[in-house]
Amino acid sequence: MLAAGASLRMGELKQLLRYEGETLLRRALRSALDSQCHPVIVVLGAEADVLRGEIADLKALVVVNQEWNEGMSSSIRCGITALEAATSGQAQAAILTLCDQPFVNARVINRLLETYHAKPSLLVASEYESNGERTRGVPALFSRALFSELMAVRGAEGAKRVIERHQNEAGIIAVPEAAFDVDTPDDYQILREQADAGLSGRLKRAEAK
Repeated sequence: MLAAGASLRMGELKQLLRYEGETLLRRALRSALDSQCHPVIVVLGAEADVLRGEIADLKALVVVNQEWNEGMSSSIRCGITALEAATSGQAQAAILTLCDQPFVNARVINRLLETYHAKPSLLVASEYESNGERTRGVPALFSRALFSELMAVRGAEGAKRVIERHQNEAGIIAVPEAAFDVDTPDDYQILREQADAGLSGRLKRAEAK
């Protein structure tokens, strides 16, 4: 789980924003821990000491990306490196999740695993609507064969380029839960309003980013 950014668009650490009684960071990490994934690794960066205290009681492997300001790619490299060390290089695949997609839960993560086990492929990506178009992205599962490509990603692009490069070889599942992420104060306001109205299960982004 990637949670290293400084949340510049939000103006405060979005990892610590609260939704349904807990922070986005804790909520996302609990979802990962409730899934069939093992081990669960969370990558911190900006304000790592503060964030570490928020999840100290959860049984996840916490690593700190010292190069977090490079962008998401550095956190991916940090996470894959930690996974390789924790599993002695035996991990068959890795699932990348983010801490700012509050509706991605253990069921979504397990669906990625189930799809991969039913028909092994290079990757399994989530498909959802964004800005009026269908997009494929995270959460996504990457087989071991793609670890070297993930380690080669640079800058802020994240894993999307790897998904696009191999989309014809990918398993694709519909994950409308991934369409909403919390990047700006407006996003968080939408999340709070929908939670207050009891409509979180039918939440839709109110504006295109």
